[in-house]
Order: sequence, then structure tokens, then C-alpha cells
Amino acid sequence: MAHLLMIESWVGAMSSLLPRAINESGHRFTFMTRDLHHYLRAAPAHPHPLLAADNVLTAETNDVPTLLDHVERLHAVLRFDGVISSCDYYLPATARVAAHLGLPGPDPDAVERACRKDLTRTTLSDAGVPGPRFALAEDWPALAKAAAELGYPLVVKPVDLCAGMYVRKVTDESELREAFAAMEAFPVNARNQPRVRTVLVEELLTGPEVSVETVTVDGTTHVVGVTDKSVAGDPWFVESGHMFPADLPTDDAEAVAVAAIEALGLDRGVAHTEVKLTTDGPKLVEVNPRPAGNQITELVRRVTGIDLPAAYAQLAVGEQPDPRPADTGVRSAAISFLLPPRSGLVSAVRGAEALDAAPEVVDWTVKRPGHRAGDPTSNNSYLGHVVVTDSAGLGARARAEQLVGGLSVDYAEVPA
Repeated sequence: MAHLLMIESWVGAMSSLLPRAINESGHRFTFMTRDLHHYLRAAPAHPHPLLAADNVLTAETNDVPTLLDHVERLHAVLRFDGVISSCDYYLPATARVAAHLGLPGPDPDAVERACRKDLTRTTLSDAGVPGPRFALAEDWPALAKAAAELGYPLVVKPVDLCAGMYVRKVTDESELREAFAAMEAFPVNARNQPRVRTVLVEELLTGPEVSVETVTVDGTTHVVGVTDKSVAGDPWFVESGHMFPADLPTDDAEAVAVAAIEALGLDRGVAHTEVKLTTDGPKLVEVNPRPAGNQITELVRRVTGIDLPAAYAQLAVGEQPDPRPADTGVRSAAISFLLPPRSGLVSAVRGAEALDAAPEVVDWTVKRPGHRAGDPTSNNSYLGHVVVTDSAGLGARARAEQLVGGLSVDYAEVPA
């Protein structure tokens, strides 16, 4: 039984999926965080995932040199066999801890290149991996100049945030200035880490978007499958749903994802790589060096039997996961998200009783009365989700969307 050190986590689905995967792989874990209340505030209705930890430790996880020294002392007592995290903001630090302790894991510099969108763009451009035309800027004059040279419409992105935060389409300089000001007013991320001020502006790509789910072992990347994505909320890019497998031709997208992983130098890891299928061919959006969020890994598991969080944990302790699919009897699985019509205090989500009566629904949840909804501008805005499986074909996505369409949101106050 291997002992994993988990350094921070997301508080969404992966907060439960990764601990479950570690335990079902026959291993155990110690959890480390700088702010335990961050997880207690987000306590789920089911037993809290931290109850599965052998130990829950508090330490400064935002200061990497201090973290390295602290974990080295802990390692002498607790003896870790691997280091892991599901939170993008801690993936580079986690890789550096593993390397410092001489434990299995990806190259820390490769993880840094994948997590920082500016480093990803420059690395993949130099390697010839297809992507959008782009520019980087450190201040407003440079950004305005770069945008004018690229030509509107454009997509503007912070280089170090997640879940689509502050990513938006801009059609002119006025909208770009508004987007820039919003990012400037957000100087630290949700984990109190100072943000990189660099802003990425890039060509607006049109066409369906997919994500390629992969496992890379000893320099060989295995494509587990491709997930399609529904996007809502123009000018924002909010993920409103996913289906696995994608109902699209995806061989070229797979090739782009594998090339990107190789160019970044990622190895011994699970990746979730987003690709846009444009009329000029597939173009790389971003590479995430960890299992997909938004329950995509559960869609994959229900169709193929492959548990990507478990593969992630196995790689972290030096084991070889088996990426071969099994016949589960499920041909497609989909998740559709309930987005808030607007911000406000939710008094009720109506129509959820129909979800229990639908045999194809395998999981669903909605926010309880009293939840304060934000504007639907990122993947942090969801008010609930429905997961559907289809044993006959590729009908899961349409059915999941139909069921979410039957839900409605009541608010406790009238908008001004």
C-alpha cells in the first residue's frame, strides 16, 4: 500500500473522485493545505472527502522553498511514495516536491509550461503545433497595440487562472479595456497567490471544441478518447455540457494533442487537452496536466471502464496504469450544467423531482435554497448538473440537455 501526499485540491467533483481513486487503487493519502476552512466551507452533502485521509496537515503551500523544506522533514517520518494534487494552482509545486524527494512524477518545468498559458503558447508555437495567432502584453498600451495588430474579434485571457475566469471575446478596444481592467482588479487568485500580470490575446477560433483525454507513460501518450464540449454565455466561454465520446471526427485533434504533450515535455501523467476544430484544421486551445474536471472522468469511466483519477494516482507512485478500454455496455455518457439566468439569491430550483424518475439519469444535483448565484461568466457559476448514460448510441448529450432544460430557477429578490 503506497502513501501519497496530496497537496491541496479542487472542491468540486475531483475532491471526491481523486480520494476514491486512491483508496480503490489500494493506496492511502495524507492531505496538506494552507487553509483547511477553504474545504470545510465547501463541505458536500455526502461524507466529506477529507475523512478518507490518514492525516490532514496544515502548512504554507504557497511558498515553494518553505514547502520543500517542510515536506522533506515530514517525509522522514511519514514516508511518502508519491505526491499529487488536483488543483491547477498547485500542480507545479507538487511536481517540484516530488522531484525534491526523488519520487515519481512529471518534469516540474514541463508542468509549469502547461499550467501557464503564455508559456504554453510560446513553447507550442516554437514547436510548430497548430494554434491561434496570439500576442502577450504586460500593460495596457502594449495590449491595445497587440490587439490592433492581430485584428478584432479576439479572445483575451489571463495566463494563470482556471475555470474560464476572465476569459472573454472582445470585438473592439473598448471591450478589451473593460476586460483588462477586470483582470487588473483581481491581483490574487482564489488561493491567495499573487497573479502574473501578463495578458494573452489571441485570434478568435470558430468551430466545435473537444478535449482529448490521455495517459502518458515513459514517453508514449495513449489517447483514451475525445470528449465534446458545449459552450454558452457569449462573450464568455462557459462550459455548459460535455459528452463522451465526441460525436465528431477527431483523429486530427488527437494528433495535435499528442504533439502538444510531447512539445511541452510532459511525461508520466494524465492530461486533458482542449482543441478547437476549425475550418483550417484542429488548433490547440490549452493543455491541462491533470485529469479533466466537470466530471468528464466519470463520463469516460462509464463508457470505457478506464478510471483516469486512478491512473493519475498510480503514475504518482510509479505504477503502470492499464489504458485499455473494457465493454461497459454504455455507448455514450453526458453531463449538462444548469447555469444561473443572472446573479442573485436562489429561493428554489424547480423541476428536479423529474430527474429521480428518469432511468437514464445516473447522477444529478442542484443548489439548495439560499445559495448566492453569481453571473454566468465562468465554470464556477453552475447551479447544478445532470449526468445521463445511453446504452444504444450517442444520444446522451441531447437527453441531458433536455432534462436540464426542464429546470427553472426562482430568486428571492426582484432584480433592480
